Amino acid sequence: MPDRDLTRAYGRAQFVAKLRRLADAIESEAPFTIQVAGERLRIPASAVFNIEHERSGDRQELEFQLLWPADGD
Repeated sequence: MPDRDLTRAYGRAQFVAKLRRLADAIESEAPFTIQVAGERLRIPASAVFNIEHERSGDRQELEFQLLWPADGD
């Protein structure tokens, strides 16, 4: 698989719906599937979760991250 790093903006309702589906999958310890810029991703239930905060000058960024091996398990 080639390397990839992109950001996709969503409207509030779309973002909330995606977060809600993700939260439901995490809570039920189930895999989560999402499509980002045409690529379908399957995040296994064993994914590691972290939250990252960055501050630089007058900007701040908060990222909710899910990390899993490239082979999906």
